[in-house]
Amino acid sequence: MSRASSEQLSLITGGAGFIGCNLASRLLAMGRKVRILDNLSRPGVEQNLQWLREQHGDRLQVSVADIRDEKAVTQAVAGTTQVFHFAAQVAVTTSLDSPREDFLVNAQGTFNVLEAVRARPVPPFMLMTSTNKVYGELADLALQPTGQHYEPLDPLTRSLGVSERRPLDFHSPYGCSKGAADQYVIDYARSYGLNTMVFRMSCIYGPRQFGTEDQGWVAHFILRALRGEAITLYGDGKQVRDILFVEDLVNAFLLAEQHAPELSGRAFNIGDGPGNAISLLDLLDRIEALHGRRPPVSFDDWRTGDQRYYVSDTRAFEQATGWRQKVAAREGIARLYEWLAKNRRPASVQPAPVAAAAH
Repeated sequence: MSRASSEQLSLITGGAGFIGCNLASRLLAMGRKVRILDNLSRPGVEQNLQWLREQHGDRLQVSVADIRDEKAVTQAVAGTTQVFHFAAQVAVTTSLDSPREDFLVNAQGTFNVLEAVRARPVPPFMLMTSTNKVYGELADLALQPTGQHYEPLDPLTRSLGVSERRPLDFHSPYGCSKGAADQYVIDYARSYGLNTMVFRMSCIYGPRQFGTEDQGWVAHFILRALRGEAITLYGDGKQVRDILFVEDLVNAFLLAEQHAPELSGRAFNIGDGPGNAISLLDLLDRIEALHGRRPPVSFDDWRTGDQRYYVSDTRAFEQATGWRQKVAAREGIARLYEWLAKNRRPASVQPAPVAAAAH
Protein backbone atom coordinates (compact mmCIF):
# COMPACT_ATOMS: atom_id res chain seq x y z
CA MET A 1 0.00 0.00 0.00
CA SER A 2 1.40 3.39 -0.97
CA ARG A 3 1.37 6.29 1.46
CA ALA A 4 -0.64 8.32 -1.06
CA SER A 5 -3.32 5.65 -1.20
CA SER A 6 -3.51 5.24 2.57
CA GLU A 7 -3.97 9.00 3.04
CA GLN A 8 -6.98 9.14 0.71
CA LEU A 9 -10.48 8.91 2.16
CA SER A 10 -13.34 8.28 -0.25
CA LEU A 11 -16.97 8.89 0.70
CA ILE A 12 -19.64 6.81 -1.03
CA THR A 13 -23.20 7.90 -0.37
CA GLY A 14 -25.50 4.92 -0.79
CA GLY A 15 -22.33 2.87 -0.40
CA ALA A 16 -24.05 -0.19 1.03
CA GLY A 17 -25.99 -0.67 -2.19
CA PHE A 18 -25.03 -2.81 -5.14
CA ILE A 19 -22.89 -0.29 -7.04
CA GLY A 20 -21.56 1.40 -3.93
CA CYS A 21 -20.25 -1.75 -2.27
CA ASN A 22 -18.53 -2.89 -5.48
CA LEU A 23 -16.73 0.45 -5.72
CA ALA A 24 -15.94 0.42 -2.00
CA SER A 25 -14.35 -3.01 -2.27
CA ARG A 26 -12.15 -1.90 -5.17
CA LEU A 27 -11.04 1.27 -3.37
CA LEU A 28 -10.31 -0.60 -0.15
CA ALA A 29 -8.30 -3.19 -2.06
CA MET A 30 -6.27 -0.30 -3.52
CA GLY A 31 -5.33 0.78 0.00
CA ARG A 32 -7.73 3.66 0.44
CA LYS A 33 -9.92 4.30 3.40
CA VAL A 34 -13.63 4.36 2.58
CA ARG A 35 -16.50 6.00 4.40
CA ILE A 36 -20.03 4.90 3.58
CA LEU A 37 -23.09 7.05 4.23
CA ASP A 38 -26.26 4.97 3.90
CA ASN A 39 -29.62 4.84 5.63
CA LEU A 40 -29.80 1.05 5.07
CA SER A 41 -33.38 1.31 3.82
CA ARG A 42 -32.98 -1.11 0.93
CA PRO A 43 -33.41 -4.84 1.62
CA GLY A 44 -30.18 -6.82 1.43
CA VAL A 45 -27.69 -4.00 1.92
CA GLU A 46 -26.72 -5.16 5.40
CA GLN A 47 -25.24 -8.24 3.72
CA ASN A 48 -23.09 -5.99 1.57
CA LEU A 49 -21.76 -4.14 4.62
CA GLN A 50 -21.00 -7.41 6.37
CA TRP A 51 -19.13 -8.62 3.28
CA LEU A 52 -17.08 -5.41 3.12
CA ARG A 53 -16.15 -5.65 6.81
CA GLU A 54 -15.14 -9.29 6.44
CA GLN A 55 -12.98 -8.48 3.42
CA HIS A 56 -11.42 -5.18 4.52
CA GLY A 57 -11.78 -4.67 8.27
CA ASP A 58 -11.50 -1.34 10.01
CA ARG A 59 -10.44 0.68 6.96
CA LEU A 60 -14.18 0.82 6.25
CA GLN A 61 -16.09 3.56 8.08
CA VAL A 62 -19.89 3.48 8.14
CA SER A 63 -22.27 6.33 8.94
CA VAL A 64 -25.88 5.18 9.12
CA ALA A 65 -27.65 8.37 8.11
CA ASP A 66 -29.79 9.90 5.38
CA ILE A 67 -28.61 12.39 2.75
CA ARG A 68 -31.62 14.54 3.66
CA ASP A 69 -29.86 15.16 7.00
CA GLU A 70 -27.70 18.19 6.20
CA LYS A 71 -25.59 17.89 9.37
CA ALA A 72 -24.88 14.18 8.79
CA VAL A 73 -23.86 14.87 5.20
CA THR A 74 -21.52 17.69 6.25
CA GLN A 75 -19.87 15.41 8.81
CA ALA A 76 -19.54 12.60 6.27
CA VAL A 77 -17.86 14.82 3.67
CA ALA A 78 -15.32 16.20 6.17
CA GLY A 79 -11.79 14.99 5.49
CA THR A 80 -12.58 13.27 2.21
CA THR A 81 -10.61 13.48 -1.03
CA GLN A 82 -13.30 11.93 -3.26
CA VAL A 83 -17.10 11.82 -3.03
CA PHE A 84 -19.08 9.31 -5.07
CA HIS A 85 -22.73 10.24 -4.73
CA PHE A 86 -24.99 7.24 -5.39
CA ALA A 87 -27.67 7.61 -2.68
CA ALA A 88 -31.04 8.12 -4.38
CA GLN A 89 -34.66 7.20 -4.73
CA VAL A 90 -34.50 5.10 -7.90
CA ALA A 91 -38.04 4.12 -8.89
CA VAL A 92 -40.33 5.94 -11.30
CA THR A 93 -43.32 4.23 -9.67
CA THR A 94 -42.33 5.43 -6.19
CA SER A 95 -41.82 8.96 -7.49
CA LEU A 96 -45.35 8.98 -8.90
CA ASP A 97 -46.77 7.82 -5.55
CA SER A 98 -44.57 10.06 -3.37
CA PRO A 99 -43.20 12.95 -5.44
CA ARG A 100 -42.24 15.03 -2.40
CA GLU A 101 -40.09 12.27 -0.93
CA ASP A 102 -38.55 11.67 -4.35
CA PHE A 103 -37.64 15.37 -4.60
CA LEU A 104 -36.22 15.57 -1.09
CA VAL A 105 -34.00 12.53 -1.57
CA ASN A 106 -32.79 13.12 -5.11
CA ALA A 107 -32.76 16.90 -5.53
CA GLN A 108 -32.34 18.25 -2.00
CA GLY A 109 -30.12 15.33 -0.98
CA THR A 110 -27.76 16.07 -3.86
CA PHE A 111 -27.82 19.77 -2.99
CA ASN A 112 -26.79 18.86 0.56
CA VAL A 113 -23.83 16.88 -0.76
CA LEU A 114 -22.77 19.68 -3.12
CA GLU A 115 -22.92 22.30 -0.39
CA ALA A 116 -20.90 20.10 1.97
CA VAL A 117 -18.29 19.63 -0.77
CA ARG A 118 -18.21 23.37 -1.53
CA ALA A 119 -17.70 24.22 2.14
CA ARG A 120 -14.46 22.25 2.47
CA PRO A 121 -11.17 24.20 2.46
CA VAL A 122 -10.00 21.89 -0.33
CA PRO A 123 -13.21 20.63 -1.99
CA PRO A 124 -13.03 16.92 -2.88
CA PHE A 125 -13.73 15.53 -6.33
CA MET A 126 -17.40 14.57 -6.69
CA LEU A 127 -19.12 12.26 -9.14
CA MET A 128 -22.88 11.76 -9.18
CA THR A 129 -24.70 8.87 -10.84
CA SER A 130 -27.64 10.15 -12.86
CA THR A 131 -29.89 8.27 -15.25
CA ASN A 132 -30.91 7.93 -18.89
CA LYS A 133 -34.36 9.07 -17.71
CA VAL A 134 -33.20 12.68 -18.04
CA TYR A 135 -33.77 12.22 -21.80
CA GLY A 136 -37.46 11.43 -21.27
CA GLU A 137 -39.46 8.86 -23.21
CA LEU A 138 -37.50 9.46 -26.45
CA ALA A 139 -40.91 9.53 -28.10
CA ASP A 140 -39.52 11.22 -31.21
CA LEU A 141 -37.03 8.40 -31.81
CA ALA A 142 -38.54 6.46 -34.69
CA LEU A 143 -38.39 2.73 -34.01
CA GLN A 144 -39.26 -0.48 -35.74
CA PRO A 145 -39.85 -3.89 -34.15
CA THR A 146 -37.33 -6.42 -35.43
CA GLY A 147 -37.83 -9.92 -34.10
CA GLN A 148 -38.22 -9.54 -30.36
CA HIS A 149 -36.65 -6.11 -29.92
CA TYR A 150 -37.02 -2.51 -31.08
CA GLU A 151 -34.36 -0.76 -33.12
CA PRO A 152 -34.04 2.84 -34.35
CA LEU A 153 -34.80 3.60 -37.97
CA ASP A 154 -31.95 6.12 -37.98
CA PRO A 155 -28.81 4.13 -38.90
CA LEU A 156 -26.49 6.39 -36.88
CA THR A 157 -28.49 5.97 -33.67
CA ARG A 158 -28.77 2.26 -34.38
CA SER A 159 -24.99 1.87 -34.67
CA LEU A 160 -23.86 4.34 -31.97
CA GLY A 161 -26.70 4.84 -29.46
CA VAL A 162 -27.96 8.00 -27.75
CA SER A 163 -25.34 10.69 -27.14
CA GLU A 164 -25.05 13.52 -24.64
CA ARG A 165 -26.12 15.93 -27.39
CA ARG A 166 -29.64 14.60 -26.94
CA PRO A 167 -31.88 17.38 -25.47
CA LEU A 168 -32.92 16.87 -21.87
CA ASP A 169 -36.62 16.09 -21.38
CA PHE A 170 -37.49 15.26 -17.79
CA HIS A 171 -40.47 12.92 -17.59
CA SER A 172 -42.03 11.74 -14.29
CA PRO A 173 -41.13 13.14 -10.87
CA TYR A 174 -38.15 10.79 -10.84
CA GLY A 175 -36.87 12.22 -14.11
CA CYS A 176 -37.35 15.74 -12.75
CA SER A 177 -35.59 15.13 -9.43
CA LYS A 178 -32.64 13.30 -10.96
CA GLY A 179 -32.48 15.82 -13.78
CA ALA A 180 -32.41 18.73 -11.36
CA ALA A 181 -29.64 17.06 -9.36
CA ASP A 182 -27.76 16.30 -12.59
CA GLN A 183 -27.85 19.98 -13.61
CA TYR A 184 -26.86 21.23 -10.15
CA VAL A 185 -23.75 19.02 -10.20
CA ILE A 186 -22.76 20.36 -13.62
CA ASP A 187 -23.41 23.97 -12.64
CA TYR A 188 -21.40 23.80 -9.39
CA ALA A 189 -18.34 23.15 -11.56
CA ARG A 190 -19.14 26.28 -13.57
CA SER A 191 -20.31 28.54 -10.76
CA TYR A 192 -17.91 27.51 -8.00
CA GLY A 193 -15.01 25.82 -9.79
CA LEU A 194 -15.58 22.41 -8.18
CA ASN A 195 -14.35 19.17 -9.71
CA THR A 196 -17.80 17.65 -10.27
CA MET A 197 -19.19 15.45 -13.01
CA VAL A 198 -22.18 13.28 -13.86
CA PHE A 199 -22.62 9.75 -15.20
CA ARG A 200 -25.98 9.27 -16.97
CA MET A 201 -26.16 5.54 -16.60
CA SER A 202 -27.96 2.80 -18.44
CA CYS A 203 -28.67 -0.57 -16.76
CA ILE A 204 -25.96 -1.87 -14.43
CA TYR A 205 -25.80 -5.48 -13.26
CA GLY A 206 -23.44 -7.89 -11.51
CA PRO A 207 -22.58 -9.60 -8.20
CA ARG A 208 -23.99 -8.23 -4.95
CA GLN A 209 -27.18 -7.19 -6.75
CA PHE A 210 -30.03 -8.88 -4.92
CA GLY A 211 -32.78 -8.00 -7.35
CA THR A 212 -34.73 -5.86 -4.91
CA GLU A 213 -33.73 -2.66 -6.68
CA ASP A 214 -36.35 -1.23 -9.02
CA GLN A 215 -33.60 -0.80 -11.58
CA GLY A 216 -31.98 -4.19 -10.95
CA TRP A 217 -34.13 -5.95 -13.53
CA VAL A 218 -31.44 -8.35 -14.76
CA ALA A 219 -30.94 -9.74 -11.25
CA HIS A 220 -34.69 -9.58 -10.59
CA PHE A 221 -35.45 -11.76 -13.60
CA ILE A 222 -32.76 -14.28 -12.66
CA LEU A 223 -33.90 -14.48 -9.04
CA ARG A 224 -37.50 -15.13 -10.00
CA ALA A 225 -36.38 -17.84 -12.39
CA LEU A 226 -34.28 -19.45 -9.64
CA ARG A 227 -37.29 -19.39 -7.30
CA GLY A 228 -39.66 -20.69 -9.96
CA GLU A 229 -41.76 -17.52 -9.83
CA ALA A 230 -43.58 -15.77 -12.65
CA ILE A 231 -42.38 -12.53 -14.22
CA THR A 232 -44.69 -9.71 -15.28
CA LEU A 233 -43.44 -7.58 -18.17
CA TYR A 234 -44.76 -4.05 -18.59
CA GLY A 235 -45.23 -3.38 -22.28
CA ASP A 236 -44.44 -6.03 -24.88
CA GLY A 237 -40.98 -7.09 -23.69
CA LYS A 238 -39.28 -5.77 -26.82
CA GLN A 239 -37.90 -2.67 -25.08
CA VAL A 240 -34.11 -2.52 -25.36
CA ARG A 241 -31.34 -1.43 -22.97
CA ASP A 242 -27.57 -1.71 -23.04
CA ILE A 243 -26.46 -3.49 -19.87
CA LEU A 244 -23.10 -2.78 -18.25
CA PHE A 245 -21.31 -5.16 -15.90
CA VAL A 246 -20.47 -3.51 -12.58
CA GLU A 247 -16.71 -4.17 -12.85
CA ASP A 248 -16.62 -2.09 -16.02
CA LEU A 249 -18.55 0.69 -14.28
CA VAL A 250 -16.07 0.73 -11.39
CA ASN A 251 -13.24 1.07 -13.92
CA ALA A 252 -15.08 4.07 -15.36
CA PHE A 253 -15.40 5.68 -11.91
CA LEU A 254 -11.66 5.43 -11.32
CA LEU A 255 -10.83 6.85 -14.75
CA ALA A 256 -13.26 9.72 -14.18
CA GLU A 257 -11.47 10.58 -10.95
CA GLN A 258 -8.07 10.43 -12.66
CA HIS A 259 -9.24 12.81 -15.39
CA ALA A 260 -11.33 15.05 -13.13
CA PRO A 261 -9.63 18.40 -13.83
CA GLU A 262 -10.23 18.24 -17.59
CA LEU A 263 -13.66 16.57 -17.37
CA SER A 264 -15.13 18.73 -14.63
CA GLY A 265 -18.59 20.10 -15.33
CA ARG A 266 -19.49 17.46 -17.90
CA ALA A 267 -22.08 14.68 -18.08
CA PHE A 268 -21.32 11.37 -19.78
CA ASN A 269 -23.61 8.60 -20.97
CA ILE A 270 -22.32 5.36 -19.46
CA GLY A 271 -23.47 1.91 -20.58
CA ASP A 272 -22.24 -0.92 -22.75
CA GLY A 273 -23.33 0.44 -26.11
CA PRO A 274 -25.09 -1.24 -29.03
CA GLY A 275 -22.91 -4.33 -28.87
CA ASN A 276 -24.38 -5.36 -25.52
CA ALA A 277 -27.95 -4.18 -25.95
CA ILE A 278 -30.70 -6.68 -25.18
CA SER A 279 -34.47 -6.67 -24.87
CA LEU A 280 -36.41 -8.11 -21.95
CA LEU A 281 -37.35 -11.05 -24.16
CA ASP A 282 -33.69 -11.55 -25.09
CA LEU A 283 -32.82 -11.77 -21.40
CA LEU A 284 -35.51 -14.38 -20.83
CA ASP A 285 -33.94 -16.45 -23.61
CA ARG A 286 -30.53 -16.28 -21.93
CA ILE A 287 -31.97 -17.19 -18.54
CA GLU A 288 -33.72 -20.17 -20.10
CA ALA A 289 -30.41 -21.32 -21.60
CA LEU A 290 -28.67 -21.03 -18.21
CA HIS A 291 -31.49 -22.34 -16.05
CA GLY A 292 -32.87 -25.07 -18.30
CA ARG A 293 -36.42 -23.76 -18.29
CA ARG A 294 -38.22 -20.50 -18.95
CA PRO A 295 -40.06 -18.77 -16.10
CA PRO A 296 -43.79 -18.13 -16.61
CA VAL A 297 -44.38 -14.68 -18.11
CA SER A 298 -47.39 -12.37 -18.19
CA PHE A 299 -47.81 -8.88 -19.64
CA ASP A 300 -49.29 -5.62 -18.33
CA ASP A 301 -49.67 -2.04 -19.57
CA TRP A 302 -46.71 0.20 -20.34
CA ARG A 303 -45.54 2.30 -17.40
CA THR A 304 -45.18 6.09 -17.33
CA GLY A 305 -41.95 7.29 -18.90
CA ASP A 306 -40.76 3.85 -20.01
CA GLN A 307 -38.43 4.11 -22.99
CA ARG A 308 -38.91 1.52 -25.71
CA TYR A 309 -35.28 1.95 -26.68
CA TYR A 310 -32.29 3.37 -24.85
CA VAL A 311 -28.69 2.48 -25.69
CA SER A 312 -25.77 4.64 -24.59
CA ASP A 313 -23.37 6.29 -26.99
CA THR A 314 -20.26 6.13 -24.79
CA ARG A 315 -17.75 7.56 -27.27
CA ALA A 316 -17.30 10.84 -25.39
CA PHE A 317 -16.08 9.15 -22.22
CA GLU A 318 -14.06 6.59 -24.14
CA GLN A 319 -12.25 9.29 -26.11
CA ALA A 320 -11.61 11.38 -23.00
CA THR A 321 -10.24 8.58 -20.80
CA GLY A 322 -9.45 5.50 -22.89
CA TRP A 323 -12.16 3.51 -21.08
CA ARG A 324 -13.32 0.31 -22.75
CA GLN A 325 -15.96 -2.17 -21.67
CA LYS A 326 -14.50 -5.63 -21.10
CA VAL A 327 -17.32 -7.94 -19.97
CA ALA A 328 -19.75 -8.92 -22.73
CA ALA A 329 -23.42 -9.35 -21.87
CA ARG A 330 -23.42 -13.12 -22.37
CA GLU A 331 -20.48 -13.57 -19.99
CA GLY A 332 -21.79 -11.08 -17.45
CA ILE A 333 -25.27 -12.59 -17.28
CA ALA A 334 -23.77 -16.04 -16.76
CA ARG A 335 -21.54 -14.71 -13.96
CA LEU A 336 -24.47 -13.02 -12.24
CA TYR A 337 -26.60 -16.16 -12.59
CA GLU A 338 -23.88 -18.25 -10.93
CA TRP A 339 -23.41 -15.71 -8.14
CA LEU A 340 -27.13 -15.45 -7.39
CA ALA A 341 -27.54 -19.23 -7.47
CA LYS A 342 -24.95 -19.44 -4.66
CA ASN A 343 -25.78 -16.30 -2.69
CA ARG A 344 -29.49 -15.55 -2.99
CA ARG A 345 -31.39 -15.08 0.22
CA PRO A 346 -33.97 -17.66 1.31
CA ALA A 347 -37.44 -17.03 -0.11
CA SER A 348 -38.75 -16.51 3.44
CA VAL A 349 -36.83 -13.24 3.77
CA GLN A 350 -37.42 -11.92 0.28
CA PRO A 351 -39.48 -8.74 -0.10
CA ALA A 352 -42.93 -8.97 -1.61
CA PRO A 353 -42.79 -9.86 -5.33
CA VAL A 354 -43.02 -6.98 -7.76
CA ALA A 355 -43.50 -6.92 -11.49
CA ALA A 356 -40.55 -5.89 -13.61
CA ALA A 357 -39.83 -3.43 -16.36
CA ALA A 358 -36.64 -2.03 -17.83
CA HIS A 359 -35.64 1.22 -16.12
